[in-house]
Amino acid sequence: MKRLETDILVIGGGATGTGIAWDAALRGFRVVLVEKRDLTHGTTGRYHGLLHSGGRYVVKDPQSAVECIQENRTLRKTHAHCIEDTSGFFVVTPADEGEYPDKFVAACQQTGVPCEEISVDAARKREPLMNPRASRVFQVPDGSADSFQATHSTAQAAQQAGARILTYHEVLQLLVETNRVVGARVRDVMHDEDVEIRAAMTLNASGAWAGLIAQTAGLRVDVIPGKGVMLAMNHRLINTVLNRCKMPDDGDIIVPIHTVAVIGTTDERVPHPENLSIEPWEVELLLNEGDKLIPGISRARVVRAWAGVRPLYQEHFTGASRDATRGLTLLDHQARDGMSGLLTIIGGKWTTFRLMAEITLNKVCEQLGTRKPCITATTPVPGAEHGHYWLGHRLAEVEENHLQSELVCECELVTRAMLENAARNNPTFTLDDLRRDLRLGMGPCQGGFCTYRAAGIVHELTVNSQQLTVNSEQANVWNVANLQSPSRNQSPNSNLQPPTSNPNLLLRDFLQERWKGLTPILWGRQLKQERLDELIYLALMNADHLPDENLSSPMSDFYTQTGAAEVKHD
Repeated sequence: MKRLETDILVIGGGATGTGIAWDAALRGFRVVLVEKRDLTHGTTGRYHGLLHSGGRYVVKDPQSAVECIQENRTLRKTHAHCIEDTSGFFVVTPADEGEYPDKFVAACQQTGVPCEEISVDAARKREPLMNPRASRVFQVPDGSADSFQATHSTAQAAQQAGARILTYHEVLQLLVETNRVVGARVRDVMHDEDVEIRAAMTLNASGAWAGLIAQTAGLRVDVIPGKGVMLAMNHRLINTVLNRCKMPDDGDIIVPIHTVAVIGTTDERVPHPENLSIEPWEVELLLNEGDKLIPGISRARVVRAWAGVRPLYQEHFTGASRDATRGLTLLDHQARDGMSGLLTIIGGKWTTFRLMAEITLNKVCEQLGTRKPCITATTPVPGAEHGHYWLGHRLAEVEENHLQSELVCECELVTRAMLENAARNNPTFTLDDLRRDLRLGMGPCQGGFCTYRAAGIVHELTVNSQQLTVNSEQANVWNVANLQSPSRNQSPNSNLQPPTSNPNLLLRDFLQERWKGLTPILWGRQLKQERLDELIYLALMNADHLPDENLSSPMSDFYTQTGAAEVKHD
């Protein structure tokens, strides 16, 4: 069995886990992070993309609101290129009249969340599709965030500081010796090999899976897994985050994120963070509630439905997940359970991931008897120097550099060089990895046209691999700050490791995965689009008879798990 030794083992490759690895490495610790799939595969890659101002929590959860606005200001500096400065409106629709708007204004003042009431006419001038019957509008510093880019950038910052990031390494068992966790036994799923990682401290940052990880050491952590369903519309219908001005509830927010607008979310307690189904009533509820912010949005085309799980935590809480706190919690298992060497960080939001890491590492230093200050609040990650991203930046780069003929994905403007560099720098990649890296297949066609092109390019790289100079160590210098920039990827780096994946297998697994989010919304124009995709892949390309029947990958089992339920819609 392969063995590694480190100061700190981090479990979880989402925002919090990579944030912890970054903080720990900057403090001078040796760090190994393990993630069972790709970075952001879990909750981080499945949320609506809101950079919270704290406005949603000022009345119900003021401590969370304070944390959000403080971290909002910090992330705008440390992760500037991962944030679009959209601003946000809290809108009083005819369904939201009452005392809440005045309570909201007072709570904003008490928690330090900037809030300015503007006229409905001024708001409608910026957002003409907003409900014309709104009576009041409050502006707050919300934003939209690219959690995929942010996590990549944080991971690269951690690597530059000395951390090792091991994706596709699944924890099998925490190692316990005399009431102390001394590391974990993990499975390298790509190479089918067990690895024993011994560490002075093990940090459980696995989100909704934290209870399952703790259970392997005989510990009980009662995560409150709250499922949130979201819908992506085929156009970016707004440029400002729209919130209903009322207590947080289902379907009360619409977020502009890159080329689409996302209606979110529901909140339903579920028994397990895997195998989430999306029910017909959830889709219809979101569309009906979305109509109250943008009348008619329910008649627009929905391109996708998906669900993530909030890793909520509130000791001894037994109620609905909607009522559980959104605050963060650090569990010191030495004080709580008599088990040293292990901390669990849980709860919070994407906006507060850096703060969660800082609090966790402060406790680590305390337990290891050392004092090393946190510097992440004042240390920009690679790429932050570019400033906030904006919707048209890819189009401007493509046109300025005449890259139109290189496009693989017209919806998201992904060029061939971007795809090749991402594939070469991620030798354990799947096409779903490229989706997260580049937004390949995330636009209106949902991979209908770009997926087979990507599979063909991967095939070419694989066939020509003998002609390439292989140097896998260079993968570590992949500059993720530029991975979404067409102009900074004008030529592929042929000196890097070519992909080794089977293109037929990649195509099959990707189509299987994307299908899960389409089945709940098959009606109207989306049904027509899916029929076109079906004809391309099954009738023209015969994709269901690819020579892959006896092939499997560590990801195949995951992709073939039961996905979303079908929805009947009149």
